[in-house]
Amino acid sequence: MTPPVIAIRPEPGCTATANSARGFGLAVRCLPLFEILAADWTVPPGPFDGILAGSANAFRFGGPLVDTLASQPVYAVGESTAAAAWGRGFRTAAIGTGGLQRVVDALAGERLRLLRIAGEEHMSLTPPEGVEIETVVAYRARPLPAPGALADLLRRPAIVLVHSAAAAHHFAAETGRLGLARGTIALAALAPRIAQAAGEGWGALRVAAEPSDAALLALAREMCHDPFAGRNERQ
Repeated sequence: MTPPVIAIRPEPGCTATANSARGFGLAVRCLPLFEILAADWTVPPGPFDGILAGSANAFRFGGPLVDTLASQPVYAVGESTAAAAWGRGFRTAAIGTGGLQRVVDALAGERLRLLRIAGEEHMSLTPPEGVEIETVVAYRARPLPAPGALADLLRRPAIVLVHSAAAAHHFAAETGRLGLARGTIALAALAPRIAQAAGEGWGALRVAAEPSDAALLALAREMCHDPFAGRNERQ
């Protein structure tokens, strides 16, 4: 029997992943282990040449301050982030794929000062020469206890999609708290640093070909055929 595929990221991203999964022939169960909360923040002194956004949450949870920046073009990590920006009245200067660092790399040769609206957990970026990035934290993820439905699913073989290092840490802690065996759980991680954060002892731990939901779902589809085949990937 094909093991269940479970997404634990916060809403509305969890449902977005489940909806995208249908295009891969997957039925993903949404059981979030986090909720997103707005954080207090201020707009640093400008001027800025644009906004750098690695998540739609920048626009969903940025509050009224985001609207004061609506004249700035947005450099978005992907289509869902761009759609959230459009919903707040922004225009997009670029829509990238495969992670925020790729968006930044594509700006080589330009001279820009960008305001990055990020979450409390965010990866470091290395901008090319001539590009300056100022970062503000506008939202954070609050961990939630694993619901009973998730614990029940994890008592037999399952594939879990892990979208962040914080999710990897919290999921590992919850499996320990509930006394669940890691050996029957296969993790599909969005990026190598997320796999590193997951720790040891999983039945399988594999990394998507690139840091995108599409690549993660493609990996999950492959793992459904044999969740525990191949080696663990941490590099």
